[in-house]
Amino acid sequence: MPHALARPLPEAATERRADAELLNGAGTTSKSSAGGLATPSMRDRASGFSGHAWSPRGLVALRSVTDVRAVFADPSTHLWIDLQDPDTETLADLARCLDLHPLVVEDIAERNQRAKVELTGNVLQLVMFPLFYAGELASVEVDLLLGERFLLTAHPPEWQPSSAPHFRRGVEPFLREGPDYVLWAIVDWLVDGYFPVFDKIGDEIDELQDDVLGRPSGWLVERLFQVRRDLLTIRRAVVPQREIFNRLTNRDLPLVRPERVPYFRDVYDHLIRLTEELDTFRELVGSTLDAYLSTVNNNLSEVMKRLTAVTAILAGVGAVAGIFGMSEAGLAFQGADAARFWAVALAILALGFGGFLYFRRIDWL
Repeated sequence: MPHALARPLPEAATERRADAELLNGAGTTSKSSAGGLATPSMRDRASGFSGHAWSPRGLVALRSVTDVRAVFADPSTHLWIDLQDPDTETLADLARCLDLHPLVVEDIAERNQRAKVELTGNVLQLVMFPLFYAGELASVEVDLLLGERFLLTAHPPEWQPSSAPHFRRGVEPFLREGPDYVLWAIVDWLVDGYFPVFDKIGDEIDELQDDVLGRPSGWLVERLFQVRRDLLTIRRAVVPQREIFNRLTNRDLPLVRPERVPYFRDVYDHLIRLTEELDTFRELVGSTLDAYLSTVNNNLSEVMKRLTAVTAILAGVGAVAGIFGMSEAGLAFQGADAARFWAVALAILALGFGGFLYFRRIDWL
C-alpha cells in the first residue's frame, strides 16, 4: 500500500523525521536507508515483507523484521505486517518478536488449512479463501493473525490485501483505530469479492438452462459438470466462513472491540446471503442436469418411434412382397398374368401408404 500513502514532500519529510524518532526511541541501532528505517535484507525483499506501524507520532512504513522489533517495543504502537509467500526464517523471526505459537507459524508455513478461526494464546487466527478467476475459478489460502496491537497477513501473490478499496485513502485511519479495524477492512473486501463470482455463476446457469431447452448437446454436460466443480470450490471456501464470523459476532473476544462487532456482523450477513444463493445454485444445476437427461431421453424416444414406424411399414411391405411378389413377377416377365403382378404391386403400395398415414396420424412420423 505505499502508493496509497504518498504525500507532498514537506509532509513526507516530517513523516520521515517521525519515523526516525520512533525507531530511535524504541532502541534500534540499525542504519537508515531512508526515513530512519533499517535497510531491508535480501531475505526480507524475497519474502515480500511490508507493513505499517502507527503511533501518536505518526505512521511508519515497515520494511524488515528489525523495524517490527524496534517499533513493537512502544506500547502505543499498532502494526499491520503483510507477508507475501513468507519463508520459514522470516516467520520464525516474527514469531519470536510477536510471541506467536509454533503451531500457528506451522499453519502459515504449510498453507494447507481449512477455513477456520482459532484463539491460540493472545492471538486470533483466521484462515480464509478469496475466490477469483484465473482462466477458471480458483481459491488461495490467506492467513490473518490478530493480536492486541498487531495484525499479520500472509498470502500468495495472486491476492493482495493492500488492494482493498477501503485503503484508497491510506491505511492510517484504520490502523489508528486498532488492528481489528484493519482486519475488518480486509475481510469485508474479501467477502464482497464473492459477489461477482456468484453473479458469473448465476449467468452461466441461466445460459445452460436456455441451451438445454433449445439445443441440447454433449458439450452441455461438460459445462454442467464444470459449474458443479466451481460450486464445490465455492462451498469449501464460503460455507465454513459462516462459523468464523458467527464466533466473531456472538462471542466475547478480547481482541475484537465491542464497537467493531457490528462491522463483522455485516460481513456475517453477507455470508448468510451467499450460502443461501449457493444452495439455490446447486438446486438449479441439479434440475438443469435432470432437464438435460429428460430432453435426451425424449429425443431418443422420438427417434425410436420413427424407427419403429419405418420398420413396421417395411415389414408389412416385405411380407406381402415375399409371399406374392416373386411368383407374380416371374409370370409377368414371361408375358402371362401381368394383371395379377400389377394388382400385387398396387396392394403393396397401398399397404405402405396406409401404414405411413397411420403412423403420421399418431405422430410417429
